[in-house]
Amino acid sequence: MVMYTRYFFAKPALAGVGIFILCLVFVSILWACKQSGPTAAYVAIEPITYHENGQGFVGSESCRECHADLYDTHLRTAHFRTSGLADSTTIRGSFRQGSNSYHLNDSLGFSMLADKNGFYQRPYFLKENKTVATDTLAIVIGSGTKGQTYLSWEEDALYQLQVSYYTPTDEWTNSPGMPPDQFLDARPVNSSCLECHVTFAKSTALYGMGNTFKKDEILFGVDCERCHGPSEEHVNFHRQKPEATTAFAMTSYDSLTRQQRLDACALCHSGIRTPLKPAFQFLVGDTLSNFSMADKAVLDSPEKLDVHGNQYGLLQASACFKGSETMDCTTCHSPHQNQRGTLTIFNQRCMQCHTEMMASDTCSANKELLQQNGNNCVACHMPLLDSQSMRITTGRDSMGTAVQVRTHLIDVYQ
Repeated sequence: MVMYTRYFFAKPALAGVGIFILCLVFVSILWACKQSGPTAAYVAIEPITYHENGQGFVGSESCRECHADLYDTHLRTAHFRTSGLADSTTIRGSFRQGSNSYHLNDSLGFSMLADKNGFYQRPYFLKENKTVATDTLAIVIGSGTKGQTYLSWEEDALYQLQVSYYTPTDEWTNSPGMPPDQFLDARPVNSSCLECHVTFAKSTALYGMGNTFKKDEILFGVDCERCHGPSEEHVNFHRQKPEATTAFAMTSYDSLTRQQRLDACALCHSGIRTPLKPAFQFLVGDTLSNFSMADKAVLDSPEKLDVHGNQYGLLQASACFKGSETMDCTTCHSPHQNQRGTLTIFNQRCMQCHTEMMASDTCSANKELLQQNGNNCVACHMPLLDSQSMRITTGRDSMGTAVQVRTHLIDVYQ
């Protein structure tokens, strides 16, 4: 009975000591957290791949931590959607029976197939009733605004498939530049081809000039790091010091010269360029002419420039550009927002420089034409024109249909 009594009184005493110790530990943890501040939760980000200069790409998803609004709107731009893994959300063409075939000519056709494992292109010879090896659609190139083309892997080598998708007619078509009269097994996709559709791709070819890549080191879409540079240092710094308000180790467009801002766009929008260095070495802020050369003979003759792919050369030849010391691509285009089709916005951009003309109603077009175009500056001065380099061969048009692209040669058109 004595032993029981001693135990009965000792138990709450020990419990009190235990609670006291736990309270001390809890207070100690709170004090330590207070001393360490917000850096206590800091976790360094691991790069997906590295640029040749040693800087790490971490993917645009990391930008969302601090720039959610810009990130979310950028996801809807054609730049971001210009490439991606092939799946049911990225492929625009139909795989439904009756809409999943394309006849290239009288002897060759293609079936576009899908199952739970993926999406495929299956060529077949009509007269022999014989199929050829099936190719897997692995990568989508193109936002779908005009169309899409598809790439396939053979081990670590990347190839373009013969069937593409054409948005205006909502049908499968022959890939631009592919022969319309014969089956082309696959066209190698080298770094220079890929450079304008992905943020970065790690080449495994000699001097980066071939079509072999590391599959897990491709950053799809033209995203944040394409314009602002590899952001490993930036993200790690601001994760460690979230109170910092000045961007660290990040290319800001406000700090660039006019030519540097133009070069950022001219990399992909100045036509076919002659490479001086391997693809993907140029970063925004560099001098583009040190990495590739434009065709000067063509640039000196604006009438020879094609509306597809050479928006920079056409803009340079425009009186608006020549008469301005500050005009560049971002004067009219926001890289963070999808403004396609919002002509009111672009009209406002025109009126920023032509306020007096609009106020005095001195536009030289006749009133009927003005009314017909809804007083739309762009419709008259930057019309849609046929591309000479981009022609689509559909099942209904064996001669080929020119893709229409809005010219960037700002001028007075009839």
